[in-house]
Amino acid sequence: MIRPLLAGVACVALLAACNQEQSPEAVDKAQDMASAPVGQTSAATLGANTVGGYVPNAAEGDMYEIMAADIALERSQNAQVKELATMIKTDHLAASNAMKAMLPQAAPDITLPTALDERRQGLLDNLRSASAENFDRTWIDQQIAAHNEALTLHRGFSNNADAPQLAGHAQSVVPKIEAHLRQAEAIKAAM
Repeated sequence: MIRPLLAGVACVALLAACNQEQSPEAVDKAQDMASAPVGQTSAATLGANTVGGYVPNAAEGDMYEIMAADIALERSQNAQVKELATMIKTDHLAASNAMKAMLPQAAPDITLPTALDERRQGLLDNLRSASAENFDRTWIDQQIAAHNEALTLHRGFSNNADAPQLAGHAQSVVPKIEAHLRQAEAIKAAM
């Protein structure tokens, strides 16, 4: 109960900051910061506990990661960012394809989303509008938040006895997500 309350308080404070006259990038940064606790709360509650919550959250997480990696590959001039973006795109495409392949048997009643939710779409919009000088930091900050959210989701679902095949998938992607997070944190520390 405390975690959702804190997330709500953080969102209200950040959104209040958006109402003040600020540059568009400052507003985008506040939106990105507000997205993190919302994503964590969603991943820890419904997503980590039900098949109907896990599958769409995992699928949208993969979609977001692939699209964000494409933007980084297009816009970044930093070799480390491009290397991480390539790894993220490769690993999340593989995870997405693996989950799609198992769904007809593991969760036949679940339909995969075909578009991002508003929150994740907003993150991509903020990446696209980031200035060249702020792009890498914006992308890295989003990656750290997104990979922490993904770890919460997949670790939480990894021992779900109601869907052992999907739980196995969750277990299998955790090491790659951890590697992405470690690399993103190292890049941020070097900035």
